[in-house]
Amino acid sequence: MTVKHQLAYASFTIYQEVEPPEFWTNYFGVTPDMQRVKGQFPATPSGQKSKFAARISLWSVDSKDDVDSDVLTPHLRYLIERLALPRSDLPELLRRTGAQMRFFCYWDNESGDRVPDIPEDIRTMMEALGGTIEIDEYRD
Repeated sequence: MTVKHQLAYASFTIYQEVEPPEFWTNYFGVTPDMQRVKGQFPATPSGQKSKFAARISLWSVDSKDDVDSDVLTPHLRYLIERLALPRSDLPELLRRTGAQMRFFCYWDNESGDRVPDIPEDIRTMMEALGGTIEIDEYRD
């Protein structure tokens, strides 16, 4: 069986050092795809313990295995629905915990002619919540 290489996917990540990752798991009611605790040595993709301690705590969910699309909008909408965004109390939680929040978007643009699609309503929502949207574009 051939595995299709997706040209786009997204993750939602909170970076902070006040609350443990379980706090965000309970808040969102979602099990993270990745979590790190500052100072601990996370497992690498091969299952070995990393030689490097996490520099900051993080909590993250992604769309890679759940959305089959080569454009970003379905990935971002999936994460918004999964996390029940926007949440009126989230900006205050971010301030209280000194947290930063972002959508991180993987964008494969080997052909050089693909333009990332971030709907204006999603940009506006993230800005209102105090988060950012970053696009990591790859070209070969």
